[in-house]
Amino acid sequence: MSPSKQSLDALRIARAPQAARKNSPATLSVLLVAFTAIAVAAWWYQRPPVFQVRTAVVSKPASAGEQTLLNASGYVTARVDSTVSSKVTGKVVEVFIEEGMAVEANQVLARTDSSNLEKNLRLTEAQLQATRKMLDETKATMLHAERELRRVSQLAASRVASQAELDKSETEVISLRARLERQIADIRVKEVDVEVWQQQVEDTIIRAPFAGIVTTKDAQPGEMISPISAGGGFTRTGICTIVDMSSLEIEVDVNESYINRVEAGQSVVATLDAYPDWKIPARVIAIIPTANRQKATVKVRVGFDKLDARILPQMSVKVSFRGSESAAAASQPSTKIPASALARDQDQDIVWVVKAGLVERRAVSVGEKEGDEVSILAGLETGERIVVSGTEMLADKARIVEIK
Repeated sequence: MSPSKQSLDALRIARAPQAARKNSPATLSVLLVAFTAIAVAAWWYQRPPVFQVRTAVVSKPASAGEQTLLNASGYVTARVDSTVSSKVTGKVVEVFIEEGMAVEANQVLARTDSSNLEKNLRLTEAQLQATRKMLDETKATMLHAERELRRVSQLAASRVASQAELDKSETEVISLRARLERQIADIRVKEVDVEVWQQQVEDTIIRAPFAGIVTTKDAQPGEMISPISAGGGFTRTGICTIVDMSSLEIEVDVNESYINRVEAGQSVVATLDAYPDWKIPARVIAIIPTANRQKATVKVRVGFDKLDARILPQMSVKVSFRGSESAAAASQPSTKIPASALARDQDQDIVWVVKAGLVERRAVSVGEKEGDEVSILAGLETGERIVVSGTEMLADKARIVEIK
């Protein structure tokens, strides 16, 4: 007989309701959002930095009838420049010049003490005067002796005077003639002595050797001056320095590797550091035919086409040697960049090239610098974009954003 339904139900084991699943869809969504946030935060803090930089496009120099073949620097110099000194050692008593004063040739600049020389001059002049008086006395005696000789000669011819008296008169005349010639020679010597002392007195007056501008005043009244250095430090060797402003020119030391780009008569553009926007036309005067082996340079003289009052001696100047377009093409690089784009890395010139928002380190060969631009001999192509500011913290593959 089959068990009843109630009996079977009584035999069942009572079980608790199954717990709800822990990984419900809502929980998974929360965990996914949290994981994504953590990943984004980690990426945000570990992402490569983005640098703000300014960029420029590598350009090609503009074509012109004349282009720069070579850039160099030098100084304004005066071809006629003199430190004026005294011919003799003496004490300065008067100085008539100041710095910046214009002077003419032979103008009196200063005077040294001439009191001793003037006394010697007066003494020599007095001796000359005395010698001349003695000559006058000898001439008078000579005239009397000649008359006496004529009288004795007549008496001797009449046998009134003896031969001894005649010989005595002749000897007296000969002696006086010799004395007269010696005194005439003495006068000439004294005249030369006077000229010597006059010249020495004149030498105490210091005059300008040429017209120019006084640039330095080197002595004051009361100081000793000498044409040679006394070695003690208390003796001046010059009164002042005079510069002939019409003789100003430029001296440039050109690297001997580039001297083949320079020739006499070549057109030059000069720029004074004091007036960077003023382009001064000039021309090569001469190339000094020797090199400095210590510096490996050759000196070049450059003359201004027209002088100006703003051009002063010893000013620093930059010069650009110009040439025809064909000559420039052979010597001039094909690209130019701003000087601020250059950086140094391990003794090498580099630039940072922009590609797809990243920068790439590029080694370059640098040529001449002209103003704010630098010529690039190798390493860059026209049209490439480079960083011109904000290069201090850049590295290869660094991300950049361009600012204006």
